[in-house]
Amino acid sequence: MSIEQPQSQGHHQSQNLNQLLVQQNSGSLSFNSNLSKEDEEMSRSALSTFRAKEEEIEKKKLEVKEKVQAQLGRVEEESKRLAFIREELEALADPMRKEVSVVRKKIDTVNKELKPLGHTCQKKEREYKEALEAFNEKNKEKVQLITKLMELVSESEKLRMKKLEELSKNIDSIQH
Repeated sequence: MSIEQPQSQGHHQSQNLNQLLVQQNSGSLSFNSNLSKEDEEMSRSALSTFRAKEEEIEKKKLEVKEKVQAQLGRVEEESKRLAFIREELEALADPMRKEVSVVRKKIDTVNKELKPLGHTCQKKEREYKEALEAFNEKNKEKVQLITKLMELVSESEKLRMKKLEELSKNIDSIQH
């Protein structure tokens, strides 16, 4: 607000000086009909000073306006760059999310398939162990039976040999 007051005061002064000069130049004189050369000189000096100040203010105003425009231009450029970067990030994230989602779904599917296969493997492993134990037991039993058979055959042979020897002795004793 303090900026507006000097401008409005300066504007009023400018109007007053312009009216005074118009009155002097047009020949219509107001209450101050006899202006001395000093007063005229002072008026011209004040007017030229005022115009110089006005031009300086306009220049400054234009400079500030140009700076603001330049800043706005930079801000706009930066906004565009940031928007572009954001779009790039979003574009980069989307395919990755899709890939990750696809791979996760595949992992879930494989996990679902693995569970029954794992149960089947455990079941088959138990069955294999049970079958192997049964096989080993039967094999052990077979070995025991073979051993028993060999003992029996051996015992049988001994008994038969013994019997044959006795019979042979009996025959020999009958003949003699």
